Amino acid sequence: MQRGPKRPAPPPAAPDDDDAALFRAAIGPVRELPAAAPPPQAPKPRPSTRMAERDDAQARSEFRQLLDGPLLQGGDTMQYRRDEVSPRVLRRLGRGEYAAQEELDLHHSDAQQAGTLLRLFLRDAVDVGLGCVRIIHGKGLNSSPDAPILKNLVDRMLRQRADVLAFHSAPAAQGGSGAVLVLLRPKR
Repeated sequence: MQRGPKRPAPPPAAPDDDDAALFRAAIGPVRELPAAAPPPQAPKPRPSTRMAERDDAQARSEFRQLLDGPLLQGGDTMQYRRDEVSPRVLRRLGRGEYAAQEELDLHHSDAQQAGTLLRLFLRDAVDVGLGCVRIIHGKGLNSSPDAPILKNLVDRMLRQRADVLAFHSAPAAQGGSGAVLVLLRPKR
C-alpha cells in the first residue's frame, strides 16, 4: 500500500456560544450535591492547670526555704512543738509513749520525691484521722557531706505544716535519729 503525502490536521473549530448549550443537552438534567460538612476544627487547647502550677510554685518555694537556716547533722535530735502543745507531751513523744499508727519510709528517695511523698502521706494521715505517725528519713550517712538532705527536708516541712502539732526524733528502738514521730492535729 502506498501512502500519500500527509495532510495537515484541520484547525480546531472556534468555540461558539452554543457549546455550553450542547454540553448541557448532552449530559442531561443535573442535581445539586448536598453541602459538604465543614472540615473538622483543630482541637481546643486544654485549659491551663492553674492549681497544679500554683502547687508547683509553692513546692519550689518550700524547697528554697529548706536551703536557708542552720542544718541538722546526722546524729542531731529533731524536736518541735506548737505553743498549744505542752512540753510534757513532747517529752512523752520523744520517749516513744505514743504509738505510731502508720509509717512512711523515705529511704532511696531524692529530695523532690521525698517532699511529694511526705505531703501526700501527711494529707492522707490527717484525712483518715491518724494521731501519730512515724517518718523514716535515715541518718544521711550516704547523703551530702554537708548535712543529711532528707532529715533537713523533713524537719523544715514538718515545721511549716499547720496539721503538725509536734514532732520528736524517735527513740533508739524505733529508728533513733533516723526517724521522727509526728503528732497530727485532729481533723475538724
